[in-house]
Amino acid sequence: MDVHQLEVFLSVLDTGSVTRGAERVHLSPAAVSLQLQGLAEHLQTELFVRSGRKLAPTSMAYRLAEHARTVIDQMRRIESDFHGAPQEDTRPFHFATGVTTLVYRLGRPLRMLRKQYPQTELHVTVANTEEIVAGLLDRRFDLGLISLPVSEPSITTIPLFDEDLLVVRPAQTKVRGGPIGSIRVPDLARVPWLLYPKQSNMRTIIDAFFAHVGIEPNVVMEAADTEAIKRLVESGFGYSILPAFSLKGQSRFFHTMRIAGHKLVRNQALAMVNAAYPRALTLTIADFIRRSLQ
Repeated sequence: MDVHQLEVFLSVLDTGSVTRGAERVHLSPAAVSLQLQGLAEHLQTELFVRSGRKLAPTSMAYRLAEHARTVIDQMRRIESDFHGAPQEDTRPFHFATGVTTLVYRLGRPLRMLRKQYPQTELHVTVANTEEIVAGLLDRRFDLGLISLPVSEPSITTIPLFDEDLLVVRPAQTKVRGGPIGSIRVPDLARVPWLLYPKQSNMRTIIDAFFAHVGIEPNVVMEAADTEAIKRLVESGFGYSILPAFSLKGQSRFFHTMRIAGHKLVRNQALAMVNAAYPRALTLTIADFIRRSLQ
């Protein structure tokens, strides 16, 4: 017994005729008769009896119809969940991103996203790249915004933009915007550093740069939160390297500088798990965010 047999059975029950039922399901009357015979044999019960030229349903046919309608309705709900248009997808959608990108880049895109998909239950989680990748792999997140590189083969990435990483150093007086300064590589070797934790993707990028220029940084403190690092730099604890977007439009007690002769950046990308049948809403939201940020 399968759903198709139940649909054929209901078409005959509702129309009262094998011929009209066959027209409804686009089969020949002979094919419909075979389906009904197979269903009756499987259930070991009589579903229809002949009364002259008419086909009369039995009491067991009416009982089966109640179950059949419930099963078919549930099947349609399942198909709608997995194959419906993105606007019709009402399942919860879990998006993960870093705090800096969320605060400085995603405000407007997320507002627009909620307006375009009001029926979607959108959840946003703040995490670092490593936590986001782990959440994608165990299916806690549908989509993530991460920093590259990521070497996990089960993850597909969609490049978004490159973000400058700037050196910040303490200032004695409040700095109100102004041009970004410059610092020489040798001057980086003689100062204390406040950096992201060793296991973070940002720290991997920074350590790779220091290794490239032959400097062993004097790391006096580590912190995972960009805002916390900024406050510590302002308090005079040392220098740091932070994303440029987190440093815009603020009066602060630190200077921002580029490293002379070097362009230090982090590559931002959307990430999702490789899947033979990706969720349509995931692809649609990924494209929406990509267009919003580029």
